[in-house]
Amino acid sequence: MKFNKKQLDLENGITKEWIITNGIGGYASSTIIGCNTRKYHGLLLAPLTPPARRYLILSKLDESIEFEDGSTNNLYTNMCENYISDGYKYLESFEKDYIPIFTYKVKDTMIKKMICLKYGENTVCVMYKIKNGKKKAKFTIAPILNYRDFHQVSENATFSVKQDVNKRKVKIIINDNSQMPIYMNMSEGEYIEHNNDIFYNMYYIEEEKRGFPAKENHSVVGRYEIVLMPGEEKEISFVCSLQDNIEEIKAKKVISDEIVRINQMLIDSGLIENKNITLDEKDRELLRDYLVAVDNFIVYRPAFRLHTLIAGYPWFLDWGRDAMISYEGLLLIPKNYKIAKEVLLTFTKNIKFGLLPNGYSGFDNRPLYNSVDASLLLFESVHKLLEYTSDYNWVKENIYENLKEIINKYSTGIDLDDNNIYVDSDNLLVSGTPKTQNTWMDAKYDGIAVTPRNGKAVEINALWYNALKIMEELTIKFEGKKQSKIYNEMAENCRISYNEKFYNKRKKCLYDVLGDDKIRPNQLFSLSLTYPVIDPSSNVANEILDTVTKKLLNKYGLKTLAKGEENYVEVYYGEPARRDMSYHQGITWPWLFGLYYDALKNMISSAKNKTDKEALKKKLEDFKANVKTTFVKAFYNDGLIGSLAELHDSKAPFLPKGAIAQAWSVSQIFRIILQK
Repeated sequence: MKFNKKQLDLENGITKEWIITNGIGGYASSTIIGCNTRKYHGLLLAPLTPPARRYLILSKLDESIEFEDGSTNNLYTNMCENYISDGYKYLESFEKDYIPIFTYKVKDTMIKKMICLKYGENTVCVMYKIKNGKKKAKFTIAPILNYRDFHQVSENATFSVKQDVNKRKVKIIINDNSQMPIYMNMSEGEYIEHNNDIFYNMYYIEEEKRGFPAKENHSVVGRYEIVLMPGEEKEISFVCSLQDNIEEIKAKKVISDEIVRINQMLIDSGLIENKNITLDEKDRELLRDYLVAVDNFIVYRPAFRLHTLIAGYPWFLDWGRDAMISYEGLLLIPKNYKIAKEVLLTFTKNIKFGLLPNGYSGFDNRPLYNSVDASLLLFESVHKLLEYTSDYNWVKENIYENLKEIINKYSTGIDLDDNNIYVDSDNLLVSGTPKTQNTWMDAKYDGIAVTPRNGKAVEINALWYNALKIMEELTIKFEGKKQSKIYNEMAENCRISYNEKFYNKRKKCLYDVLGDDKIRPNQLFSLSLTYPVIDPSSNVANEILDTVTKKLLNKYGLKTLAKGEENYVEVYYGEPARRDMSYHQGITWPWLFGLYYDALKNMISSAKNKTDKEALKKKLEDFKANVKTTFVKAFYNDGLIGSLAELHDSKAPFLPKGAIAQAWSVSQIFRIILQK
């Protein structure tokens, strides 16, 4: 992933971003020209209680070089409301493979800047390789610091700064946060302390687009100066950390260790030798970059001593629903079975009244339970784990009782946090209230659930049937056929009612919620799970697929609502109210391609004649080709370089929107690309 000088102009440079992560919820991120355009950008965003309570620590480093003739060249690019500095003009290239690398050329001096986070720590290392030209020069690095929650901005702020300087090592306390000081160190040069030096009004254009405060102040605590002799070549490094052993941290080793770690992931995944994967000559690079993208979402929860999956960057933490939907593509395809098991333990650890946590509070790690589908998706994840590992003993010892509890509680009723879950007399599952938002279409603004979908929802009952069938299968394995009969009967009764009540003859598809005939993609759950509740070989299945294809499918995913339906919106933009009101009302979501893909596969395997099977195979082949072409291009060129966005507009040019890196987008798209 390399961009040359012509691609690093201002207009292009501020629309493309990069990210690296540290495995505990922290990250560094900015644009490919080094200009921060979001309040979430910075070189060290550190979780104070991993993976939560992320704080902006180091916003950026502003470098400049002064030659002996008195000329000064600023390498930094900063945006203020009425001014943009132009350091990007010195950029020769930006590349992001393992880590981001900026290469600058100033006159006859070359400067290469590499950024790397130390895995498992709140530490960022920046290494410079400098080849000076014919003139003596002074290279200056000014760290721009803050100490604030990454969701906030320090608008109009002043800073109380205390510094303890020991040569080039500096201990900094900002605004009396003495319990967790900031440490900086430089491998050489002189540190010059600044007093009351404030960077005023850094401007975040992306936050203004989102309707949030877009200006903030930072503290410039000092600067490092390094002398460069004519023709001299140097490697120098800067480290910023919340660890006090900063002098022991060697940037070159941190970078080397990270490259080794990533390459080991590629080897362990077995993807290079996988004969079932057919890819072109650039596959090794694509596979490595896929695994780097995957690795960004895998984080450790020290309080649990277990790993979990971040739902998306920059603003999400770990969500149960997202983790289950992302499970196969992020953990099973790369053969990361140990962490796959830990992720299931993370979310089953806090099951309450049969509900899997949909997430954890960013403030105190308290589990949150606003989800009816996370618990049901767990069954599919467990079944997938068994398909890959056949580790029935582990499932029996660690998960089986949780699965029984979920079925029992869903059957008898759950009203925790207004989830209002119960099985009605027609054997269909009811959930939610007009005020709750407990399906994946969960947007809520100012206390109003935009798409509450309370009642008997199409995907929830498909998931319920699937859970009952998987439970039947596991019970036969663990307890015997006699004990499994109750699940068989419950599943069959659900299937009969589902097929009778959800079919919408007028629109030739399924009701989204009984009583609501809006055309939405959720009906694909009826065909895409391990146990489809609608017969994939039936005429109804063909009608569902045909309607979804005509009304919802585009090259970037499935729209959440068909054009022509009430409240349809196809462009996602503006202040929070507007965005939330459009979130599930016609915007395109890439992860939904996973449902379409699995529905096609199930229909192929159950097709009753050769003609139908061949037609479906051709449709699947064309679909996979489009997914690969579209998303490999998006992966390397659109939005966040090396990952996939949460959603896209539903009209050309289908711009990426929402979270810049989304776990279930990466999971589902690469699952389609990598599976035969």
